[in-house]
Amino acid sequence: MSTESITQRLDAVVATLQKHEQEHLTRGLESVSADELESFVEQAESIDFEEVSALASSGGSAVGIPADLQPAPVIPRHPEGEETFRSAGEELIRRGEIAAFTVAGGQGTRLGWNGPKGTFPATPITGKPLFRVFAEQLNAIDERFDVETPWYLMTSPLNDAATRAFFQDNNHFGRSPESMLLFPQGVMPAVDDDGRILLEAPGVIAVSPDGHGGSLRALTRSGALDHAASRGVKHLSYFQVDNPTVHAIDPLFVGLHATHPASSKEMSSKMVPKISADEKVGVFCSAGGRTQVIEYSDLPAEHANATNDDGSLRFIAGSIAIHILAIDFIARLTSTESESVMPFHHARKKVPFWNPNDGTTVTPTEPNGTKFEMFVFDALEFVEKGLVYETDRVEEFAPIKNAEGGDSAESSGRLQTERAARWMEAAGSKIARNDDGTVNGRIEVAPATALSAADLAGRPCPEFDPGSDLVF
Repeated sequence: MSTESITQRLDAVVATLQKHEQEHLTRGLESVSADELESFVEQAESIDFEEVSALASSGGSAVGIPADLQPAPVIPRHPEGEETFRSAGEELIRRGEIAAFTVAGGQGTRLGWNGPKGTFPATPITGKPLFRVFAEQLNAIDERFDVETPWYLMTSPLNDAATRAFFQDNNHFGRSPESMLLFPQGVMPAVDDDGRILLEAPGVIAVSPDGHGGSLRALTRSGALDHAASRGVKHLSYFQVDNPTVHAIDPLFVGLHATHPASSKEMSSKMVPKISADEKVGVFCSAGGRTQVIEYSDLPAEHANATNDDGSLRFIAGSIAIHILAIDFIARLTSTESESVMPFHHARKKVPFWNPNDGTTVTPTEPNGTKFEMFVFDALEFVEKGLVYETDRVEEFAPIKNAEGGDSAESSGRLQTERAARWMEAAGSKIARNDDGTVNGRIEVAPATALSAADLAGRPCPEFDPGSDLVF
């Protein structure tokens, strides 16, 4: 903490605000307490006003579609040399060179859940919270490879304390606390149409998370990247907290990332084939010899609807927010001296604000401000060769984002049951199915039992009665 007095620090903040024509942020400070004043000073000191001014004045820019845009090359689910790549990945895991990185800044508000999204009960029968699902996977990985896998979790300022308390209350689900590091993501101020930073209340600047792409800056600024390097970690397995079927660490994917000729070992990604042209997922593309993701809202209709001779979608590689990134690459990209700067995207939003002119709080009904956020896949722009590997939707993409309908707990539960059923069927079990092919009942397989279908091969599975629940 600064040894300067609060008055000196406030004077310095005011000078900075005046320089950037943001002195309106000091309005109402006469009514705040001493603690609130210090909080305002700390908040203002943490903001890069040069960066905010440049972003506000840029006004955003439309996404340009390269003339040479092509579908990104994709490694198939069962590549030639699959076992060799898997063995290479297993060796890296065994050597402790792979850590897990979970982006867990979200709240469960859209799910009707009062708490961090990672605490949401996600499995179809036992209702294990998402954090426990991932912890049990990592526990199984550690036991299998005789290693202690570091786990990095990016929270948000809003849910950081609650997330830490949740892990403490649950004894970290068997993980060593020393092998885990929780840190909040960065935030960015919201601005109005004149580029003026908005106030949430007197002495409180309106800020919002800087996007999942901000996770890379947060890794560096929090010291997590140094922590990983000190433990011998070379690569991070990145995934988001809302996907209970993700393989937290996938040996085959690790091996492809680290040893496949199509990878520069900087950043690799997983994809699933889009189910339709209008599915709301980004698409892996290639331009100028480099891999990139174009958001569904930015991909022109003539590209989104383009088909191959067999009628399949041409731009079919949907991004599902699963990546592996080298820590050296992250360090290079987030260095203050780096010439490679990930872009901020401008998002028009309805931002509640305190009006210093009349002292009222305004809740807008139409977008009134701009928030700035980064997308992690924009890092691909700086990757020499970005490998894209196909995975199966049932196997690894059952996100929980909505209270009902698609991408809800209900739809995720069905996918989790379907995956478990396929694993059991591959092992020789008979699974009762309805006329439409769905499983007649619910099945839940614990990570301690199996991390993949191969783990059940040659092992007897329990009997599954039609319409029943089976947990094993």
